[in-house]
Amino acid sequence: MDTTVKTHDTNGSVTAHPTTTAGLQPFLHDAVVTLYAPSLVISRADGQLSGGADGFYHGDRRVLSRLTVAAEGIALAPVQRGLRGADCADFRAILRGLGETTPDPAVALHRRRCTAAGRLEEIFEVTNAGTEHVSLRLTVSAATDLATMEQVKSGQALDAVPPQVADADDIDLSWTGDDFTVSLVSEPPPDTLQAQTGRLSYDIDLQPGASWNVTLSCTAAYPDGDQFPAPPGDQLPWRIPAFSSADRSLDRWLEQSLTDLDRLRLTDPQSPHSDRPDQFLAAGAPWFLTLFGRDSLWAARMLLPLGTDLAAGTLRTLARRQGAVTDPSTEEQPGKILHEVRRDTLRIADQLSLPPVYYGTVDATPLWITLLHDAWRWGLPPEQVEQLLPHAESALAWIRDRADASGDGFLKYVDQTGHGLSNQGWKDSDDSIRYRDGRLATAPIALCEVQAYAYEAARGGASLLRAFGRSGADEWEEWAERLADRFRKHFWVEDAQGPYPAVALDGDGRRADAVTSGFGHLLGTGLLNEEESAVLAARLRGPDLDAGLGLRTLSSDSVGFNPYGYHTGSIWPHDTAIAVHGLVRAGFPDAAASLAEGLLTASTAFDARLPELFAGHGTNAGDSPAPYPASCRPQAWAGTSSVLVLQAALGLDADVPGGTVTVAPTFAPAYAPLTVTGLQVDGDELDVTVTADGTVNVIAPQGLTVITP
Repeated sequence: MDTTVKTHDTNGSVTAHPTTTAGLQPFLHDAVVTLYAPSLVISRADGQLSGGADGFYHGDRRVLSRLTVAAEGIALAPVQRGLRGADCADFRAILRGLGETTPDPAVALHRRRCTAAGRLEEIFEVTNAGTEHVSLRLTVSAATDLATMEQVKSGQALDAVPPQVADADDIDLSWTGDDFTVSLVSEPPPDTLQAQTGRLSYDIDLQPGASWNVTLSCTAAYPDGDQFPAPPGDQLPWRIPAFSSADRSLDRWLEQSLTDLDRLRLTDPQSPHSDRPDQFLAAGAPWFLTLFGRDSLWAARMLLPLGTDLAAGTLRTLARRQGAVTDPSTEEQPGKILHEVRRDTLRIADQLSLPPVYYGTVDATPLWITLLHDAWRWGLPPEQVEQLLPHAESALAWIRDRADASGDGFLKYVDQTGHGLSNQGWKDSDDSIRYRDGRLATAPIALCEVQAYAYEAARGGASLLRAFGRSGADEWEEWAERLADRFRKHFWVEDAQGPYPAVALDGDGRRADAVTSGFGHLLGTGLLNEEESAVLAARLRGPDLDAGLGLRTLSSDSVGFNPYGYHTGSIWPHDTAIAVHGLVRAGFPDAAASLAEGLLTASTAFDARLPELFAGHGTNAGDSPAPYPASCRPQAWAGTSSVLVLQAALGLDADVPGGTVTVAPTFAPAYAPLTVTGLQVDGDELDVTVTADGTVNVIAPQGLTVITP
């Protein structure tokens, strides 16, 4: 496929040069993705694995780069595709002209795909619904380049690895790399096998009403096993509630999200109990199908109304890898929570080189503390909380002693390696933190939302220390209030619409004054007073940020706004969901309801599987959002956003140590009658019903006092 790039000539004119998409990140917006972490399959809408990012992957390695089917001399006309859950998909096509005696199609191909950990199964079924006997030759072509995920993401074109006829009698083709083996089995065996070209051909004769099928199974394995194996299928670390509402789109969003999240689960091989390993959620498919500190923490936090087991597994997995030494090459520091883990060094072009275990994140450490605190409030057993308190104390010490690179009392970051992430908050692209006029902020950078995370972590950490009889609670509460005072003094700026916090302070302490969605991350954390919260709630409702389908990451009034900008104008579902929850916590349910409705509208456009991000054009450009073409889908915190929005709608909060659970519906009546049974508090069921007239009925675990309006 051709595209065009533009270059500026010396006279200032712009010249267009045709080029190809080689070397560019491949697009995924029209792909069908089936998932069973650490494996996934990406294909075209017709089911073919035929180019670009298409392929069967396992553990960040492409197992098959091609798996196509063709009928010799007969055109295949795709007519249907659809997911079955998260790990299976169906594709149907008509064999045009074959056996047709009327305008009706006669012979059809049904392609059924199921993905499992390290295994892909494809069933090809040909049926003859016509009145004539038909014959055809069906050929499946298989190939692989054994590319790494980073090579695929960078748009690199690699030569195919020559297939081999396997030595084993029951294997038809195999491929071998330095540390990876792939085998392909056909049942029944092909009538003709061309090993050099990876072609398996089948001669098919079908009487009227007859059918024929073949099953292809592809398996892949690393000699030393998976870095983060798939969990046992029967050990789901949350409960799936039953829910029904007057809005079927809300039900579908929740159903699809939970189905996808099930297949994003991975386990920690360092868990002490191999029969019940700790679980966490991989960040997203395909680019981030591994452990990410920030993503896994936010996702576990959003799922707390469904149980605390995922939070516990995530906390312990990250605690085992908590920083212990100072290592500038990985940015590890004592007490610091990591950013991501890969099997090998991640290299993207000549600009980025991240070691297999990389600590370049400023926010994962406070988020870890807050997740521990929140999980405790939702009922994580005290003995499990207490086991993690030494890690919490180390994390708090990192916030105080090491995150403040300039000594001004703010958490900040700077890439010390020269080849790591230049921005180390959740908006981690290199152009994300800027001034209103488009200039980029220079490091070390103190992000506004990270100060809110730190405030919340200090307050939550103090509560944990006090509850478990450990010292330091008063000091951390005082530290948090000093941080709030400094934030009020140094971050706030003003424009024609009034005051607001800058997105960041740059290396010289200057306010980077871009207007961003980061406002939503401040609300409900306690960092702001009531008046400040009201100001930000109003700003979030403005048309420059609220696109009608969610929050733009950058105001459309800012220089450099781009609706397709990764962090400079696009819409991220988790970002908007955090704002929805924050608005409810801060007492602004109407603003929350509007943003939640936008996300729900967007979910229908994406078949209830919201992507990592989508374009920020807004409803003025049409009722449906445009995709961000390279977005992960499914993605963990995009999926868990559905549960956070439900929590916000119900006004749901838990304080198991205090013996209470709060159910104070805010915008839930918009979906009434709404019934949710099987939510989890303190390891037991919580059922909530909101009737059409707004009446709230709650059945809570014994021993908890229900607080309702």
